Amino acid sequence: MENNNTSNHIEIWLLDDDDIVRSTTAQWLRLSSYTVREFQDAQDLIDHFSVGLPCIIVSDIRMTPIDGLTLMNNCLSQEAELPFILITGHGDVDTAVNALRDGAFDFLEKPFDPNRLLQTVEKAIQLRKVQQQHANQSQYLGELHGLEETIIGQNEQIIRVRQQIRTFASMDTHVIVYGKTGCGKELVAKALHDCSPRSKHPFVAINCAAIPADLFESELFGHEAGSFTSANKQRIGKLEHASGGTLFLDEIESMPLPMQIKLLRVLQENQLERIGSNNTIQIDLRVVAAAKNDLQTLDNFRQDLFFRLNVSQIHLPDLRSRGADIPLLFEHFCRIAVKERGGDFKPLSPIDHETLTVYGWPGNVRELRNVALRYALEPNTSIAKILAGYQAQDDIDTITPLPLSVKVQEFERSLIEASIRQQKGNIQLVLEQLQLPRRTLNQKMQKYGLNRVDYLD
Repeated sequence: MENNNTSNHIEIWLLDDDDIVRSTTAQWLRLSSYTVREFQDAQDLIDHFSVGLPCIIVSDIRMTPIDGLTLMNNCLSQEAELPFILITGHGDVDTAVNALRDGAFDFLEKPFDPNRLLQTVEKAIQLRKVQQQHANQSQYLGELHGLEETIIGQNEQIIRVRQQIRTFASMDTHVIVYGKTGCGKELVAKALHDCSPRSKHPFVAINCAAIPADLFESELFGHEAGSFTSANKQRIGKLEHASGGTLFLDEIESMPLPMQIKLLRVLQENQLERIGSNNTIQIDLRVVAAAKNDLQTLDNFRQDLFFRLNVSQIHLPDLRSRGADIPLLFEHFCRIAVKERGGDFKPLSPIDHETLTVYGWPGNVRELRNVALRYALEPNTSIAKILAGYQAQDDIDTITPLPLSVKVQEFERSLIEASIRQQKGNIQLVLEQLQLPRRTLNQKMQKYGLNRVDYLD
């Protein structure tokens, strides 16, 4: 299942029994490049409606025999999150305001300003796109199998990585995996091992940057008892332990030059000697090396070792270049977290979705996973709030700042959330405290994923 098309085209379903009003409104929307489907009566729309359709509904209230409120209740009873916009006459304003409490997205008063219509429709469409993307992601994640369960993503670069893993796994050659910190180099190395005939033998991972230079040889080659002062007993080294399987050398560019020479000899002759021993041990290794930069360009990396390892290469993309994979991976990590503790995944609000896509993710998939775990485990939080907390603890020279628009929206969200919490979910008191119209508060709560029931006593 390789499908990287996750875009959604959202239609506007326009219902009005006045032919002139309906056709004029539809024409205005089409001139603004929206796709419009017209309905003359509510029953016709009901007959065509089903859960999950890529549409929003714009409906007049006063119609017979089925009015707009009855239609709205019918549709929202099937799909509570469906954006439903009501068109009202002057005498129906109070009714429309009450409809906001019952789930309406917004209402427009006749005669309405065409620009106001476009703004409202665009907000509803953006919300529907987030809902549709979440539905597609959930379906994709629920159907994963094989290698896709390990290397998750629909981005073309990730699809190519999976194809390379399948090809290289059966070739039993050494592989260099390139990618920045947090991109998943060890995950790819493990997938190469698991998909290969070596999968029944050990997968041994070594971070070359984490081993002190004076312990490197003992770590790789092992030693005999008494071979040096602290060698109280025989120790099998990583190279010998990995024989028959796969040795993963992460950050191989950090390997000391003397060890590069010794590793090259092992790979050339397929044999080694433990420290303090004269006995030769035959080994059968496949090496997967990982590096952040091209090894051939590094002055401190031996070219002969590079050419020995450089049979195949896999290049991992930065997370920020993977587009729609970002919210997909985010949901995947959230699902893991809620599954472990019990509960349900909280779908992203439009502002959370925007934050995911505009942030630079300097820590790549590793950073995304950490934020997702916090988001899944902390009720009533936001992605921007979590990122701001991480950045406050970080070195100012290494962070990727959030855009000003996201910071402003997060500030607004925090004020509204604080008021709802203080008023214990009493929306009337929140309206009075924030001095906002009900319609405005309703839209902002939808935008920020705030639900009053989460704050009730």
